[in-house]
Amino acid sequence: VQLQAFGGGLVQAGGSLRLSCAASGRTFSTLGWFRQAPGKEREFVAAITWNSGRTYYADSVKGRFTISRDNAKNTVYLQMNSLKPDDTAVYYCAAGFGLSLYYSGTPGNYNYWGQGTQVTVSS
Repeated sequence: VQLQAFGGGLVQAGGSLRLSCAASGRTFSTLGWFRQAPGKEREFVAAITWNSGRTYYADSVKGRFTISRDNAKNTVYLQMNSLKPDDTAVYYCAAGFGLSLYYSGTPGNYNYWGQGTQVTVSS
């Protein structure tokens, strides 16, 4: 499985970005987005199940971020609106096999990780 995350960049507070994660190889059950700011642990952002499209969000992004998937393109998106400086981090996508949403918030439950894309929100 290969995961390629892209779409990061520099944006002002209140702005929007859309991240993409293109997956190739085996099919997986759940894809998640995580982020890691300097000096902090990797933090769960959102997850989606590939077949049913059920979603799960961290409280810190609920109502501002939307995760979605395009099965035909094997791509998962993270639409980020109303961005805040606290959202600044490297964002990673990860794929899990046989992973339910209940356990999707734990980084160790994922099998593959993409390379990360930097998101910087200026105040």
